[in-house]
Amino acid sequence: MIKLKRTTICLCLLSVGACSHDTNDLQTFIAETKSAHVGSVKPIPQFKPYESFSYTAAELRDPFVSTANLQNEETTKTSLLNPDKTRPRQPLEVFPLDTLSMVGILEQNNQQWGLIKDPQNTVHRIQVGQYMGQNEGKITEINESAVFLVEIVPDGIGGYIEQDASIAIGSE
Repeated sequence: MIKLKRTTICLCLLSVGACSHDTNDLQTFIAETKSAHVGSVKPIPQFKPYESFSYTAAELRDPFVSTANLQNEETTKTSLLNPDKTRPRQPLEVFPLDTLSMVGILEQNNQQWGLIKDPQNTVHRIQVGQYMGQNEGKITEINESAVFLVEIVPDGIGGYIEQDASIAIGSE
């Protein structure tokens, strides 16, 4: 035990004696580093100021002003077209049209039915005259390759227009 204490004391003295107080090389390194060229910062780029554009001076149509004539004959025709809010909704009207897919057709009692799969993988039978999709899509034709329907969509100026849509077989 005494031998271990003596060995530890000797090692401590040797390690303290090995440290020198001569730091001239360190001072030289610090001085050289401080005197070295650090570099320069690039100046902030100069942006050219924004030049505004006047549509009236250029005699162009202002894109922020509506040019639709609300008294137009076509507009009054489409404003008469409105979705029927009182009609009872059918099961396939809760799904967006792009989430439905046609999986086939079925003939039963001389009637042709379309087979439509919804996002929950439930297959529904449809006929001409029924509705599907979220835009009042009324089915107008069913054939071997697709189901065709007419949707009632907003026209952007407060009215509604009819728009053709279809779901091809195998489209997912």
